Amino acid sequence: MDVDQFRMLGHELVEWIAAYRERLEELPVMSRVEPGEVAAQLPAEPPQQGEGLGDIVADLERVVLPGITHWNHPGWFAYFPSNSDLASVLADLVASGLGPQGMSWQTSPAATEVEDVVMEWLRQMIGLPESFTGVIHDSASTATFTALLCARERTTGFGQNRGGLQAEEAPLVVYASDQAHSSIPKAALLAGFGAEHLRLVPTDDEHALRADLLEKAVAEDRAAGHRPCAVVAATGTTATTALDPVGRVADVAERHGLWLHVDAALAGTAMICPEFRWMWEGAERADSIVFNPHKWMGPGFDLSAYYVRDPEHLVRVMSTDPSYLRTAQDGLVRNLRDWGIPLGRRFRALKLWFVIREHGVQGLQARIRRDVANAQWLEEQVDAAGEWERLAPVPLQTVCLRHAPGALAGDETALDAHNLAVVDAVNRSGQSYLTSAVVKGVRMIRVSIGAERTERRHVEAVWQALCEAAAAAR
Repeated sequence: MDVDQFRMLGHELVEWIAAYRERLEELPVMSRVEPGEVAAQLPAEPPQQGEGLGDIVADLERVVLPGITHWNHPGWFAYFPSNSDLASVLADLVASGLGPQGMSWQTSPAATEVEDVVMEWLRQMIGLPESFTGVIHDSASTATFTALLCARERTTGFGQNRGGLQAEEAPLVVYASDQAHSSIPKAALLAGFGAEHLRLVPTDDEHALRADLLEKAVAEDRAAGHRPCAVVAATGTTATTALDPVGRVADVAERHGLWLHVDAALAGTAMICPEFRWMWEGAERADSIVFNPHKWMGPGFDLSAYYVRDPEHLVRVMSTDPSYLRTAQDGLVRNLRDWGIPLGRRFRALKLWFVIREHGVQGLQARIRRDVANAQWLEEQVDAAGEWERLAPVPLQTVCLRHAPGALAGDETALDAHNLAVVDAVNRSGQSYLTSAVVKGVRMIRVSIGAERTERRHVEAVWQALCEAAAAAR
């Protein structure tokens, strides 16, 4: 493809994306294709001769679009918000067009220095003290894995340079709540702690980690000859956005020398608004913090912000120094390959730079406040409605509820089936998309508000759809 063809096709594709965003609300939120339906429209063998991209827009409409579930739809209330702001779309285009490899400063100085600046902007925006330094990872899962590796090496005095965990006399233990995201057990396993040395601490009636039971678990492990190593506190759990008491967890961590990692994957974006920072009071005492701007702020997936208080420790754990990567500037700059697991790094910071410049801090704050206000409105409707139950507090933008008609009282199996039928009816309508979860044995419907285009009228519409579906499912 020459530049003239690129220019022509690029304009066509930008127009197609723009038109897609304009008609987004007309499309069914959840894809309706059956398994294998998309693949069946593609040839089984690759083309032997290049065919060009002249028909690509038609093929996107015919093959790809029917198999897309629309995360940017205003009727998106499933899982978590994952917005791809149009400014971020343009940043991705620029980053791909430039094609930089940001593994070290010298390989593309702008990739490193733009990241340095925007991560400092972000630190200021969410109110973290200057003692924290940030770096971009692909996801919170990777950042949490990195945090547990750093915790392991601090506890063992860099045992990775000796015999690793296999040479340790006592097993190391990791703690998190029983509502922790699945990435935390996964990270503990991959970091070599072992399933037997992961403690999922019980939570209170609001689904937040109980610091007294954490203290008890740590004491019991010490008495058993184990070595408590790390604790992960959640600010906004995945299922209910529960808030672990970060300050009290920090007290336990400091008393026992545990690495404290704060997982604020969704909720971290809310900290742009000062009135929400009470939710993670004590986070300034953490060793590491992660949140995902790609969830609620606007940069498209993937872009996770990871902050540490001791960057030298992070670099010592993560760095490699082969001769073919050394440059004359190494002592003067950050080489971001040493701040995480991958060697290669995409220019993700460009997305954050574009989005912050497009909206400004005040624009981002306004969106967060709008979404929280919409969730509070829905909370009020649920609390006032007969036969509806709210199953968790609503500190942020997720409302957890279920329909519990009197005829099904006490029959949890029937209530499960009934609420699944309600969710299915709403999803099949195409106007909205919801997901459910089971928390402590109770099936609930999650309404996760936060798509960029979601306004009050869309929240009103999903509440009406829920009520109609519940009445029809009796």
